[in-house]
Amino acid sequence: MDDKYELIEHIGKGGFGKVYKCRDSLTNKTLALKRIFIGDENGVPSSVIREVSLLKELDHINIVRLLDVLNDSECVDLVFECLDLDLKQFIDSYPKIANNPCMIKSFMYQILCGLSYCHSHKILHRDLKPRNLLVDLNNKIVKLADFGLARPFGVPLRTYTGTVATLPYRAPELLLGLEYSAPVDVWSAGCIFAEMVAQQPLFGRNCEVNIMLDMFSIFGLPDEATWPGVTSQCDFISTMAEMQFCWNTKNLADSVPGLEPAGLDLLSKMLCMNPSRRITAQEALKHPYFRNLKARP
Repeated sequence: MDDKYELIEHIGKGGFGKVYKCRDSLTNKTLALKRIFIGDENGVPSSVIREVSLLKELDHINIVRLLDVLNDSECVDLVFECLDLDLKQFIDSYPKIANNPCMIKSFMYQILCGLSYCHSHKILHRDLKPRNLLVDLNNKIVKLADFGLARPFGVPLRTYTGTVATLPYRAPELLLGLEYSAPVDVWSAGCIFAEMVAQQPLFGRNCEVNIMLDMFSIFGLPDEATWPGVTSQCDFISTMAEMQFCWNTKNLADSVPGLEPAGLDLLSKMLCMNPSRRITAQEALKHPYFRNLKARP
């Protein structure tokens, strides 16, 4: 496509296309190139145009930087800064480091910093998960990446598609088909928080109903007291209430063993079933859990 970037190796793929490590021929810097293939005569997909326009608005240490955009009749190349690995790879490859309480606290703070910045600019990420968080090993910096499902939001809230966020990180309002906004990202971040502590997904099953049942077993079945309007808006909840289903109740603390009390309190606020009562990213940054965080980005 362009002599400016020399492809070095293929490092990933997705429904959009492929990701390569590349070298800038002018600076000799190693970068990441996301190649999105254009399948028909309709031109560049609207999702790509939206991703590029949103990333150009964002400038934060905890958000991956878009450096260049190239396109021709066959594909679009998005060129990003290159980091060492994603958070999932970090957890799997460096379990002792990844499970260090200080590291978890630092990473969680950085994730919330990036998320708070997005929300302050009225941008929903809508697909936060360990694979979409990139890690700089030397500087111990984590960055939000892959804004392919991101979109702007405003007031009044519009009705957005519910088929966003990877299943284990999908908020209850998404699973129940209800309107949603910024709290869906906070829920996903909470699931990532729990996964860093437990080294496995909090909601690891591959079926929406089973994940909902797992949520209910920890947090209880929502009702009009805990989530006003939920039974009238959602037949699934009202049906479950009528069945008077008996749960094998779990304790959130048992699912994230070793997490200090302040961290457990923050996690419970991030994983509040009712999105209107869920803590915001900005509020979470002020939580006592981060009070003794030594090095802040």
